[in-house]
Amino acid sequence: MKVLVTGGAGFIGSNLVDRLISDGHDVIVVDNLSNGKKEFVNPKAKFLFGDLKNKQFCNHNIKNVHCVFHLAADVDVRLGVKLPNVDFEENVIGTDNVLEAMRMNGVNKIVFTSSSVVYGNALKMPTPEEYGPLVPISLYGASKLSDEALISGYCHTFGIQAWIFRFANVIGKRQTHGVIVDFMEKLKKNSKKLEILGNGEQTKSYVYIEDCINAILHGFYNSNDKVNIFNLGSDDFVNVKQIADLVSAELNLKPAYKFTGGEIGWVGDVSHMQLDSAKLKNLGWRCHNNSWQAIVKTLKDLI
Repeated sequence: MKVLVTGGAGFIGSNLVDRLISDGHDVIVVDNLSNGKKEFVNPKAKFLFGDLKNKQFCNHNIKNVHCVFHLAADVDVRLGVKLPNVDFEENVIGTDNVLEAMRMNGVNKIVFTSSSVVYGNALKMPTPEEYGPLVPISLYGASKLSDEALISGYCHTFGIQAWIFRFANVIGKRQTHGVIVDFMEKLKKNSKKLEILGNGEQTKSYVYIEDCINAILHGFYNSNDKVNIFNLGSDDFVNVKQIADLVSAELNLKPAYKFTGGEIGWVGDVSHMQLDSAKLKNLGWRCHNNSWQAIVKTLKDLI
């Protein structure tokens, strides 16, 4: 199968590209390297440098493939507070251009990476795919939900088929952002003190990158609805202070913790998140690492 992966130089995208190539697929990577790194791109993949906000670039290059794996996006949830337009421009306009290029060029399958943040502060946990109404509390979450709606509209209007995955926090090798990276960078600067955003009691589930890639491909290969929506998460959760403890222990440090206070770490932060992944499990997928194991493996990867 010939596939195109947007954001294929990023953390999740590059790991997905490696797996697709290992499975024997012909892969084209599109990335503007704003978040990704060229050295992450598998040398067996064809690399195209370009920006999805450029409609002409999309129309010219998104063609002659069986499927688009659309992972390119702004990944910094907090950036939307400082730059309110960034999530719309990077995520919504980019996705719209991808879909329109697919329509024009007869590409009829898309795999899209969404996020647990589309649920906002869900009142039911673990949260199933059927939960609603979806009320995101960040511009990033709003952009991902907008992308899902655009994809669904294109599927029902133009005969495209989609697989949408709502991720918990994905962590592992090549990770360049997130709480673990944040803690490690802070401790490199000052090993005696660690600032923790919020009160440290925020609880979230974490998925190791290998489990994430396995889930994406398992869902893609084993479901065939017009719009297939899956949660992707582990069955447990960890709070932020516990992650600080794990990072500190792995680095053989005993820093004093300084909490910024409040129930959330930043504007738009979802304080408690755990997804119900029963739908994927019913197709035969299993998450082999719980949140604790994922964090420990990630620490070893990054160190």
